[in-house]
Amino acid sequence: MPDRLAPQSDALQGVLPPKGVALRFISGKYQGGEYPLEEGHEVLVGRSSDLDMVLVEEMVSRRHARIELRDGIISIEDLGSTNGTFVNGEKIVRGQLREGDRVLIGTSILKVVVGVEPAAAGARKMEVQPSRRGAMRQRGAPGDEAPRMTGSLEEIPLPDLLQLFAASRKSGVLVIRGEERLGRIYLMEGQIQHAAFDGRPELGALKCVYRLLGSKGGVFELEPPHEEPIENPLGVGVQEVLMEGFRQLDELNALRERLPAMNARLTLRTPLEAPLHELEPAHLDVLQLAINSSSFEALLDRSPVSDLETAQIVGSLLTRRYLEAK
Repeated sequence: MPDRLAPQSDALQGVLPPKGVALRFISGKYQGGEYPLEEGHEVLVGRSSDLDMVLVEEMVSRRHARIELRDGIISIEDLGSTNGTFVNGEKIVRGQLREGDRVLIGTSILKVVVGVEPAAAGARKMEVQPSRRGAMRQRGAPGDEAPRMTGSLEEIPLPDLLQLFAASRKSGVLVIRGEERLGRIYLMEGQIQHAAFDGRPELGALKCVYRLLGSKGGVFELEPPHEEPIENPLGVGVQEVLMEGFRQLDELNALRERLPAMNARLTLRTPLEAPLHELEPAHLDVLQLAINSSSFEALLDRSPVSDLETAQIVGSLLTRRYLEAK
């Protein structure tokens, strides 16, 4: 697929905001650091120690990219890097950045932020905190463990993260840690091969992905690829999964008021007002699972079909007075 330009800026054109513009590291080993941009100066990014922003890791080329703030417009250009430069999931040759855009270089994700302290004149070297600059350079020295991508899902939501990984053809295990659950998405060259929740082996892979898409918080980490072969890998594209996942989440939210509470117990209504033989096979299967499950949530876990289809059937069984919630 040919390289495409990043979307043209409209938020950063014209006069600079009262405070400065910076690139904030929201993933990678420099996470939490900021690089302020100085009007009229270009920033050369790469592994070479004589550049402005030095990112010492194998996936970053010696001269990787150029970023410049001039007349209120941030321009970005890939300098023929081996692994590419990505803006909002798109591989770019050159383009412009606006507030909130995310740039992927190696294992670092940088976000354009406005409202920081303006850069001091001549501030031309990478510094997260002045006292840590030397330590930052040494952390990526040869022989160190390969840097892992980590970050907050509040900074970069899971759908955006998956799109970045798909565009850059990442391989690895994306670990999602929330308050109540830990999930994993297995990626191979940007495609989703498998997904699972720890301690929930009964859940299907796609059901796990769709549930993870609804995560509102937590942290992520991209671990090295899984060494053992995956049985019956999904091999599906991220965009396909996102479109279907969002469709299901939207329809589930629309059904929410008609559904029982997650901890409600579903029981067979007695006496039955309609004979069981009038039920479709799929509805009968869900009915049997429902009366043998400890709660509506347990039913969703045990059901072989998607959460949306299970919820639709439960809603129908409640309306037709086959089931009641307690």
